[in-house]
Amino acid sequence: MGGAAENEMVVKQDLRVVSEVRRFVRLISGQWDMDDFVPCLVASELVTNALRHASEKDGDVILRLGRTEDGALWMEVQDASYELPHLREADVISEVGRGLFLVDQYCRCWGVRALAGNAGKVVYAVIDAAYPS
Repeated sequence: MGGAAENEMVVKQDLRVVSEVRRFVRLISGQWDMDDFVPCLVASELVTNALRHASEKDGDVILRLGRTEDGALWMEVQDASYELPHLREADVISEVGRGLFLVDQYCRCWGVRALAGNAGKVVYAVIDAAYPS
């Protein structure tokens, strides 16, 4: 992103707050005249993964939103778990395992970077301002 995040939300360790995450993303993407469907989907998946895989002792999850130089949305989700996310193949009856597949399909790019000193990680995603119809 280059500089400090333009918008930040601290997400408490409670899966019920994911709806608040979507409201926050809608608010920000609306200010940027951006459709909110994909940003809300990606934020929901990344925050839910962080909340599911980080323990209470790891503390809160942080969601950051900003813009790239070409107007895309830059999203970061930071947590204190050092377990790195990875794409996996879900079987047809599984109720889990498709989140990162969706992120991969809808984002220009996504990735993860570890924080220094095993302090956790940041998962980022770049979402184009306009999506193909």
